[in-house]
Amino acid sequence: MTLEELYREIGGSYEQAVSVLRVEKLVDKHIRRLATNGVVDRVVAAKAGMDAAELFESAHAMKGVCGNLGLTELAEAAGEIAEEFRPGNPRRFSDREVADRIDRISEIYRRTTAGIRKYEQEA
Repeated sequence: MTLEELYREIGGSYEQAVSVLRVEKLVDKHIRRLATNGVVDRVVAAKAGMDAAELFESAHAMKGVCGNLGLTELAEAAGEIAEEFRPGNPRRFSDREVADRIDRISEIYRRTTAGIRKYEQEA
């Protein structure tokens, strides 16, 4: 499996990742690290306490990392949480709705990391 094929399989934008990171080797390096960098885990862990500051900070960081890697679905889902908890923004969702959205992030992340593991095995 090539890196481009991985991106097609996980629904990401290879072109976006290369345009940001400039070199395919860097895209490869950072996509392989996604499962261990903890950025998504922080958002999921913050769900339990519904701590607004932690949810904003962790979702904002996740949005940036995933956006840079061309993982558009994860970046958009994280952006929604970040905007929900951005200081000064009024809340639009109930805690249950936020939890459901974070559960969706977990599912997308699970599918994404499964694809990355498959890519690593076949590379």
